[in-house]
Amino acid sequence: MSLIDQLNQLEYEALAALEQIADLTALAEWKSAYLGKQGALSRLSRGLGALPAEERPVAGARFNAARATLEQALERAEAQLKRIARQHAFEADQVDVTLPGRAPAVGRLHPTTQMLRTIYGILGEMGFQVWESPEVETDEFNFQLLNMPPDHPARDMWDTFYVETAPGEPTLLLRTHTSPGQIYAMRANAPNPVRAILPGKCYRYEQVTARHEMQFYQVEGIAIGEQISFSDLKGTLVAFAERLYGKGVKTRFRPSYFPFTEPSVEFDIECFLCSGAGCRVCKHSGWLEILGAGMIHPTVLRNGGYDPDAVSGFAFGMGPERMAMLRYGIDDIRWFFSGDERFLQQF
Repeated sequence: MSLIDQLNQLEYEALAALEQIADLTALAEWKSAYLGKQGALSRLSRGLGALPAEERPVAGARFNAARATLEQALERAEAQLKRIARQHAFEADQVDVTLPGRAPAVGRLHPTTQMLRTIYGILGEMGFQVWESPEVETDEFNFQLLNMPPDHPARDMWDTFYVETAPGEPTLLLRTHTSPGQIYAMRANAPNPVRAILPGKCYRYEQVTARHEMQFYQVEGIAIGEQISFSDLKGTLVAFAERLYGKGVKTRFRPSYFPFTEPSVEFDIECFLCSGAGCRVCKHSGWLEILGAGMIHPTVLRNGGYDPDAVSGFAFGMGPERMAMLRYGIDDIRWFFSGDERFLQQF
């Protein structure tokens, strides 16, 4: 078989093979097999040198014609396959405009915020107004005006973050509780009656564990007026617990100590997980502590601008994270500040 006959056969086979190509990957393989440097056409062209001189021009022209034919066929096939690929891509991405739209992901309130708003709502219906107070406090407001002078042992109850200040400047700290807000609310309203809640973040230099965090929220509440008694405090807290945990929830008051209230109590509810039988959540006591409270100490009333001989009042303080833990059975307070969506999406 002459070289020209081989060229004719190669061209015929290449064009036949090209008609069977269905994608760009196969087309690249075809190009390499027939038109590549090591392809069939290049290998066949090496025989040109062995031809007699008078046959070389005719054979060379035929080689060029065959290459041109295959390259043109390659361009047409490539353009066609690219059109087909684009069409398939368009069909895959097409949108049925008659279908309902995809609803965007909607954010949600943090469980602490939800609990705070629940507390605001319950106490707001009882006439309590929301007051804000500073997170960076002076030693005077955080301790001294709350009946805790510099040498008072009750200060040991709070491990405190102090702020560096210039010599001679007042001592500044991150508030350890929201109780300093009592003084602001009292001084803004004295000598008139007041009912206020003071929510906000507090800070304590404590080891972070499943039950303790170095930052947390509190809600402080005060009520001051004529003839306010401990029975008013009990009625307020029992009604609050029933609104938050359900009608008929069992409650109890235990004697306690806070330097800014006298007398002072801890307020408990019956464990709603074990109904008082005792479990891991309530430490097998059957009761869950939810807040501390008491009658405002006369010294604190006086520091707030009130005459303790003319008026009286009560105060209470609660932790929203702790109350949320009790309400939802959360076993680790660190979840609240983790930012973990798996936790947050449950609320």
